[in-house]
Amino acid sequence: MMQRYNRYEKARILGARALQVSYGAPVLVESEQTEPILIAAEEYDAGVLPFTVKREGQ
Repeated sequence: MMQRYNRYEKARILGARALQVSYGAPVLVESEQTEPILIAAEEYDAGVLPFTVKREGQ
């Protein structure tokens, strides 16, 4: 089950992943995109990002 993220969490995840990709991290999906943020968005949509969000009370 994929965790649901609010728009702020999603923005933070995409930004962090785009930074990783821009510094040469391996891309986790087949993509024709060249912009790191667009690659991160495709990875997010595919549900393959290894990020978790720790919320207060969890």
